[in-house]
Amino acid sequence: MIEVDVVEGRGDPYAYGLKQGEAMKKTALFNKHTKRRRKSIRKYTTDLTEAKSYIKAFSPYLIDEIEGLADGLGWRTEDVYHEYAGYQQSWKKSGCSAIMSGGIYARNYDYHPKTYDGRFLLWQPVKGYAHIGFAQRMIGRMDGMNEKGLATGYHFVNRLRPEDGFICTSIARFILDSCATVKEAIALLKEVPHRHAFNYSLADRHGDRALVEGSSLGVTVFESEKGACTNHFQTPSRQNENRYKISESKERLLRLQGFISQTPSRRDIFSFLNESVYGVGKSDYGNWSGTIHTALYDTKLLEVTAGVGLNALPVSISFSDWLKGERLRIKKIRGKVTGVDGINHLK
Repeated sequence: MIEVDVVEGRGDPYAYGLKQGEAMKKTALFNKHTKRRRKSIRKYTTDLTEAKSYIKAFSPYLIDEIEGLADGLGWRTEDVYHEYAGYQQSWKKSGCSAIMSGGIYARNYDYHPKTYDGRFLLWQPVKGYAHIGFAQRMIGRMDGMNEKGLATGYHFVNRLRPEDGFICTSIARFILDSCATVKEAIALLKEVPHRHAFNYSLADRHGDRALVEGSSLGVTVFESEKGACTNHFQTPSRQNENRYKISESKERLLRLQGFISQTPSRRDIFSFLNESVYGVGKSDYGNWSGTIHTALYDTKLLEVTAGVGLNALPVSISFSDWLKGERLRIKKIRGKVTGVDGINHLK
């Protein structure tokens, strides 16, 4: 059994960052991050001025949150940028599936849980867009939805030929902080520098959806009405950027597309992604491809259904009600991830 903390915050970004940092220092996750920090220092460098310049352009209030986080952790600001801002960092392979249909954005996050933050956040800043979603690398997001009814998530494609740029978690955060529609998110994705090759799946409350293929070599909007996304680029001219073995990703994509053609309900979509009987959710955690969470975002009603692990007992949260000031009663999301080492920080 593992647990994901449900954390809410409203108001000033600096105070929010400070609170996150102070809380993080009391957790087992912080010990893991401290150990990882030693490796990070050796593996890559971050141009602080350049990183801050980009963040100021794409998510200006995130600067204050990072300052607060540094004070909360007791770290130098430049160390927080190096470790958490997501600029010039590395990323391991992973596999994720998404469905975008009729204003619903649903997806599996498939990875290894030993790197999982285990935090589900609701954040309503005094300036900028409020959002809800799963957090990673402190300031980053794995998937989420903002108050404007825009939802997004990322899908690993390849980590070869990396260039200076941001990793997926930071890019997802920029989208949620600053974009109101799929169209605006596409524009941001074309401007931000990409470190690795990823797909970004998007859906909004207007019924628009898109699949954006981004890497250090450029950004392409893949035109498809089938509303599904997995872990390979589909644009013919970008096939050389894919990994050598993508047959499983292609098969999973066809399975998702066939399911979407049946016009499924919200409940059916969640079940299809999460229940092991359908074969989309996976337990291959040892190869960094096990389903850690399934999240369904209703961009029209501003509601979220989320579950941890395969065959999860889902919980539902009305983001709309929370934005109006209603009390959040859910404090934990619990689920089963078995046969995996290195996840004591989630228990």
